[in-house]
Amino acid sequence: MPGRDDIGATPEAVWIQERAIGDGRPVFIVAEAGVNHNGCEKTAVRLIDAAVDAGADAVKFQVFRASELVTAAAPTAAYQKRGGGRSSQRAMLAELELSDDAFRRISEYCTNRGVVFLGTPFSPSDVERLVSFRAAAIKIASTDLANGALLDAACGTGSALILSTGASTVDEIESAVGRVRGAGAPLILLHCVSCYPTPMESINLRAIGELARGFCVPCGLSDHTLSTETGGWAVAVGAVVLEKHLTLDRAADGPDHAMSLDPAGFSEYVSAVRRVEGALGSGRLGMIEPEADVRRVARRSVVAARRIASGLRLTAEMLTLKRPGDGIPPDKLDALVGRTAVVDIAGDTLLSWDMVE
Repeated sequence: MPGRDDIGATPEAVWIQERAIGDGRPVFIVAEAGVNHNGCEKTAVRLIDAAVDAGADAVKFQVFRASELVTAAAPTAAYQKRGGGRSSQRAMLAELELSDDAFRRISEYCTNRGVVFLGTPFSPSDVERLVSFRAAAIKIASTDLANGALLDAACGTGSALILSTGASTVDEIESAVGRVRGAGAPLILLHCVSCYPTPMESINLRAIGELARGFCVPCGLSDHTLSTETGGWAVAVGAVVLEKHLTLDRAADGPDHAMSLDPAGFSEYVSAVRRVEGALGSGRLGMIEPEADVRRVARRSVVAARRIASGLRLTAEMLTLKRPGDGIPPDKLDALVGRTAVVDIAGDTLLSWDMVE
C-alpha cells in the first residue's frame, strides 16, 4: 500500500442495484448460503426465507462445477472432514451443485422476496452463468484473489465486485486491486481470515480500516467466527459490508454448517449490527434535541447577586452565575458589567437584556 496518493480520501460509494454501499449509509449484510443447501433447491429457498426474516440485505450462493474446479485426487480440508465431508473434494462438491434452472428459480425467488441475489463463481464460465442468473454483483472468494482470468471475466460483466482478502499477502491484494481498477470495475474489499471457524483472537478487525485507508474503496468483513457480536464490532471500526454464513441446522452434514449461524443466531447478528449502527450516529458535533432539557436546567445564567436598584451601573460584584440555563449565558457576563439597570432587579433573579440599557 505504500505510495498511494489517495490515502485518507473518502471512498466513493459502490452501487448494488438500488443500494449505495459506503460510509454514512446502512451496512449491507450478506447472508452466505454458500453450499449449505446441500444440493437441494428447496433447502436453498428455505435459506432465502430465513435470511429475509433475519433482515439480511442479500443472499449469496456458490456457483461451480466440481469437475471443472478440482482434480479427482484433490483432498478435503480439515474443517471439511469435520463436517462429514468425503475425503475427495471433488466428490464432496459434486453433491453440493445446483443446476442452472435451479439457480434461475432461486434468483427469481430472491427478487420476489425483496432480497438481493449474489453469487461466487469459480471460473469464467461460472461468471457467464451468474450473468444469466441476473446476479446483482459478483463475489470473488479469497481463494481466487490471484486468479487473473477469473478477475478479468468478472470485471467484464460491468457488475460490482466484492473481493475477499483471506490468506493473501499485501502484494497480492495490491495486484488484484490494481487489476480491477485497471478494468474500471466498482470494487468492495472484505477483510477475511481463511480459518473455519476463525478464533476471536485471530479476527483482526483493525484490518478493515487499514484496507479502507490503503485502497480507498468501501470495505467490510467476511466473518467466519461463531460470534453473533463480531458484525457490530466490525461496523464500529468502519465495515460497510458484512458477510456471514447461514445454515438451517449447524449439526447437518456438510463442510460449512458447523461454522455458520442458524436462523436465530443470524437474526441476533443482524440486530446487533443495527444497534451498533444506530449508536454510531452521524458523527456530527453539536447539541442534539434530547440534550435540550438537561442543558436548560443544568447550565447556568447570569443572576443578580443582590438587589440592584434601577439606575445603578452594574459591577461584577452585583452578578453571579446560577442554574437554570434559560437566561443570559455565562459567557455574556462581561458584556453586562458597566451597563445600567433600567428596572429594579430583585436578588437571585435571572437577568434578561431588557433589564439593562
